[in-house]
Amino acid sequence: MHYDSEFNGKRVVVTGAAGIYGGWIAAAFAREGAVLCLSDMRGDLLPGVVQRLGLDPAATLLHETQLESAPSIASLADTVAQAWGAPDIVVNNAGVYPRTGVLINLDPAEYDRIMNVNVRAPFLVVQAMARLMIARGVHGSIVNIGSGAARQMPTGSVTYCMSKTALERLSKGQALELAPDRIRVNVVEPGFAPGSDFSYLPPDYVDRMTARIPLGRNSEPGDAAGMVMYLCSKAASYITGAVVSCDGGNSIGTFQPATNT
Repeated sequence: MHYDSEFNGKRVVVTGAAGIYGGWIAAAFAREGAVLCLSDMRGDLLPGVVQRLGLDPAATLLHETQLESAPSIASLADTVAQAWGAPDIVVNNAGVYPRTGVLINLDPAEYDRIMNVNVRAPFLVVQAMARLMIARGVHGSIVNIGSGAARQMPTGSVTYCMSKTALERLSKGQALELAPDRIRVNVVEPGFAPGSDFSYLPPDYVDRMTARIPLGRNSEPGDAAGMVMYLCSKAASYITGAVVSCDGGNSIGTFQPATNT
């Protein structure tokens, strides 16, 4: 879908930009002429993202953000403020999806890491970026990347599922409180896209997850990125506090072929 230059020159912040979904989302906005701030904890990978997407290095902001650190997130907001004044769009894409094993054996430090990156960081990022938007009268859009795991509870991923449930409730609260400032907040739940070098998934787990998707395939570059762009567009100007699944039907239930017995 093309947006008739609607996103041309729009200032877009994407966290986790060196990852799979972050790269897809950044690419989608870049194709529509947006100006990007690429954030990732792996700062050394960001110049490669700039090159791969054909972005203008002089016009693209890069920030190595440690999302477990409040000062680092404040530094990201300061970078945006100094260069742009305020963003128009913020996509909280960064997250961790570890297979942690059963709760009784979970290290408290790993619990804290998951909750800090998946819940506390989006809270802090939205808090900082919304303050910039409000101060400059920007009627912006924020998209937090959730997961259908918010409604499922498989053994070994309980903390992750819990973090995504919390993120959805946080997002609805943000949408409610920022509505008077005409800042919209929505959630996109992407489909399954294995291959991250940050959250390793064993091959047998990938095979099982792929087999259960009703539409029969894993997520592709245009799927969730297209939904993020739609929610940030004028066409979605009356949508806030929504949670939209874009996952091939994975979150509605496990697909099992019907039998005659």
